[in-house]
Amino acid sequence: MIRTSLIVVLAVASAGCTSWWPFGGSQGEQPRWPSDATLYKCDGSKELVVRYIDGGKSAMVMFPDRDFRLDQVASGSGARYSNGRTTLFTKEAEAFLEENGQTLLANCKTASR
Repeated sequence: MIRTSLIVVLAVASAGCTSWWPFGGSQGEQPRWPSDATLYKCDGSKELVVRYIDGGKSAMVMFPDRDFRLDQVASGSGARYSNGRTTLFTKEAEAFLEENGQTLLANCKTASR
């Protein structure tokens, strides 16, 4: 009886949960990124969220389902961050993201919040 009641309570409580977001609240209630992250608006109405860490020596790329770190590497112009597979290129207020030489996000420009 107690076990059945607990299952019913948990099912009802979780019915209102549609998704989980690691930055607090639901996606519609609060910003989806930390306050010190940079938001870029890209082609195709896509967003790129990057948090520069270690004084700009690394970049955390944040997607709804995962985050990953890219370390700064030599660049002729602007900045370049890579993990050997994925590369983020930035110059002033623009960025683009590549994976294995294929562009994932293009023409990204910093956006105001």
